[in-house]
Amino acid sequence: MEFPSTDMLLFLLAAGFIAAFIDSVVGGGGLIAVPALLLTGLSPSMVLGTNKLGGTLASITSTLSFLFSGKINGKLTLALFPLSFIGAMLGTYTVHLVPSAFLRPLVVCMLVLLLIYTLMRKNWGALTSPRPMTPTIKLATALCAFALGFYDGFFGPGTGSFLLFLFLLLGFDFVGASGNAKVLNLASNIASLLAFWLLGSVHFGYGLPMGIAMIAGALVGSRLAIRHGASYVKPLFIAVTTLLIGKQLYDLFSSIL
Repeated sequence: MEFPSTDMLLFLLAAGFIAAFIDSVVGGGGLIAVPALLLTGLSPSMVLGTNKLGGTLASITSTLSFLFSGKINGKLTLALFPLSFIGAMLGTYTVHLVPSAFLRPLVVCMLVLLLIYTLMRKNWGALTSPRPMTPTIKLATALCAFALGFYDGFFGPGTGSFLLFLFLLLGFDFVGASGNAKVLNLASNIASLLAFWLLGSVHFGYGLPMGIAMIAGALVGSRLAIRHGASYVKPLFIAVTTLLIGKQLYDLFSSIL
């Protein structure tokens, strides 16, 4: 198992900490972790698999942090966890059969709509006001959990934002939505990691050191979110979603020009 040089190790530790700090609250850590891993010279498929290793370790940490703080609806997330897991497994398998780049324009549009909706609703997510879980809402939530799991395994960018938005729609405040979203993100991360590992696309020499830093970043990020509430989570959510839109637009136009 090849390990990085000292300079590269320090770089990966710093990138991993920052990526997980952001990802533990609103997702989007891949904006930092994936480019950092690409600089190591790993192949794109190896980068994605190695990123899932660190992302899984970070997701476990932030999920436990939110869980012990009472911010997770155990009954709801336990029901949705396997749907997200199965969806992500299917998505990761499908990406080896069908190119995923065609999704980028649709994802940009959806992120823009999500951002506009959040900005227009000034006090949205400040307080918890749970929706009645009617059969229709239960079915819609289950389908969303499966679809977002599939999306995370198939393409990925913006998954954290979409999951957080889903729980906001269910009436959770920003902190509760963030905590519950991490559970489903954990399910899709585990599924994708397993698939990448079976395909031989995980570099443990790079992934484990980065993953350790991501554990620390996830712990600090989630604790700050729990302590400071919506006043901290909402601006970070808006900032990361805006960056995601910019990154996807850049990639879209780069592929056209």
